[in-house]
Amino acid sequence: MTVWFVVAVPLVMMFFALAMERVENRLRHVAVQEEEVEEFLEQARPNEVRALYGHGIGRALELFRLRRLGGRAAKLRPRRSRR
Repeated sequence: MTVWFVVAVPLVMMFFALAMERVENRLRHVAVQEEEVEEFLEQARPNEVRALYGHGIGRALELFRLRRLGGRAAKLRPRRSRR
């Protein structure tokens, strides 16, 4: 019984570590980078801070990135026609 325990525990731990590495790699691409948050906190405008408070860091960073893109962001958004 002890032999099975000695063999099984390291194998289970190894497979668990491999699975967690895959999860970490996927999250690394989705997660917000520390540099982005620092830059946001230094240069945020009031509407971006309100978005941070109301909708979370994802929406606030989205507004911040759109502002940094400048004129290019206005071209990406569809314009509404005035009647």
